Amino acid sequence: MKGFLTVLMCLLFPSVLFSQDRITGHDFATRSEVIARNGMAATSHPLATQAALDILKKGGNAIDAAIAANAVLGVVEPTGAGIGGDIFALIWSSEKNKLYGLNGSGKSPRSLKLDYFRQNEYEFIPAYGPLPVSVPGCVDGWYEMHDMFGRLPMKDILQPAINYAREGFPVTEVIAYYLAMGVDRLKEYPNIKAVYMPGGKVPAKGEIFKNPLLASTLEKIVKGGRNEFYQGSIARTIDAFMKKQGGFLTYDDLSRHHSEWVEPLSTTYRGYEIWELPPNGQGIAALQILNILEGYDIASMGFGSAEYIHTFTEAKKLAFEDRAKYYADPLFTKVPLTQLLSKKYAAERRKLINPDKAAKVYEAGISEAGNTVYLTVADKYGNIVSLIQSNYRGMGSGMCPTGLGFVLQDRGEMFSLSQGHANVYAPGKRPFHTIMPAFITRNKKPWISFGVMGGDMQPQGHAQIVVNLIDFRMNLQEAGDAPRMHHIGSSEPTGQNMTTGGVLLLESGFRPEVIQALMKMGHTIQWDLGGYGGYQAIMWDEKNKVYYGASESRKDGQAAGY
Repeated sequence: MKGFLTVLMCLLFPSVLFSQDRITGHDFATRSEVIARNGMAATSHPLATQAALDILKKGGNAIDAAIAANAVLGVVEPTGAGIGGDIFALIWSSEKNKLYGLNGSGKSPRSLKLDYFRQNEYEFIPAYGPLPVSVPGCVDGWYEMHDMFGRLPMKDILQPAINYAREGFPVTEVIAYYLAMGVDRLKEYPNIKAVYMPGGKVPAKGEIFKNPLLASTLEKIVKGGRNEFYQGSIARTIDAFMKKQGGFLTYDDLSRHHSEWVEPLSTTYRGYEIWELPPNGQGIAALQILNILEGYDIASMGFGSAEYIHTFTEAKKLAFEDRAKYYADPLFTKVPLTQLLSKKYAAERRKLINPDKAAKVYEAGISEAGNTVYLTVADKYGNIVSLIQSNYRGMGSGMCPTGLGFVLQDRGEMFSLSQGHANVYAPGKRPFHTIMPAFITRNKKPWISFGVMGGDMQPQGHAQIVVNLIDFRMNLQEAGDAPRMHHIGSSEPTGQNMTTGGVLLLESGFRPEVIQALMKMGHTIQWDLGGYGGYQAIMWDEKNKVYYGASESRKDGQAAGY
């Protein structure tokens, strides 16, 4: 009966059929993009998005708004972000007509030596506790961005986060899920229960969560600036706490920290310039994947086809072997960037791909010379910020300094303990980093600012978004809503060798006959509900002078403009 009524409606009112642009009943569903003239924000939480828009409406620029949104995320989404973590950003300055890169990652403790791990028979640095803690770079990153580009005072910028921490906010469904998981994992560490289990339980969906300790910490930062965090009372509190926990991060480590402005790196993909940050991050892995894919007629393969998924997966495997061998802190090792990003090198690597069979193993190329939040904000002046910030492993190390209301990151886990490895642990060294903001320009003008959260999914996600936009001609929202693939199993920057051939995780939306074809090629396929990241994006329409915003449905996120 329902089908008959549908047919009857189409016959009587054909315009209904043809005006329905939203995709339903096919491989995936999407919704409309957000379009606005004066400003746009896309973050993983609606309260952060609204905070960014409020700053823009007060006369702040995209840099001010991005800092405000990030600070709010550290309050309302402690499962991914916070001032105990690191920060990276790509900033398009309309005044300078230039893309700037900020590396706000912290270094390992100077008093912790590689011999300590060997003497205590560690094969890998543990994920939790005092040992993986490195200097948190977030607060210094905020002030670097603000000193260079900001307009409003930091008091105004951080006030929304202070208000939410002091007065409380309703916990969303996604955050309630990850908060329960994270607290259960870390609850035996000092102060975790006191901060994240008020009244003896983890806040559930819809309940109001307050973090007055974090509110006081943010107020201290407003009053004393970055120095309060790295050289003042906050630094002394962290130092004392880490000593009590048998850790190595000290006041001296904190006082020495500074962010670094770096030159973004790019490759061209079918006439577009794709931008990422250089190592110690993994951004260039996305560029390497795209360089390899550029040699194929991806558009003719069709989205979701076995041919495309196979080709993409093999390109990812090749790029990730280089990632494991070469990506590291460039102050400690020479990363062969020119070679890794060259079209010639991509062509050589491309020859290794068998179009009909999945490879079990690829070797890294030979050098000729190795949970998170993402947000993007654009303003009426033409400035655009692509920013990513993270504790790592959701809520970080479990080290929650007394009286401060946040957890320190565990990025040090990403170091290798293998002598001679590019990413081997050393005192005062920045670990390999997974978080990476992205940017696309066209004819040297800004086009799209975007990011995809989620560990080693990020380079894969970035490359898939670019392919969706350019090869498959999806709009900004469709590009993020389309089902994703996530290959796991390449060698890791920690020195670990994963499952031979790896496992290809596929989101719902890929057709059974495609999965069967991939299995015949030798891919090990696994359906997986999560682990595909969280996409936010802003596009500048030069012709109409408007911004488009997109935020995917996998998170609590929101794109909004005015």
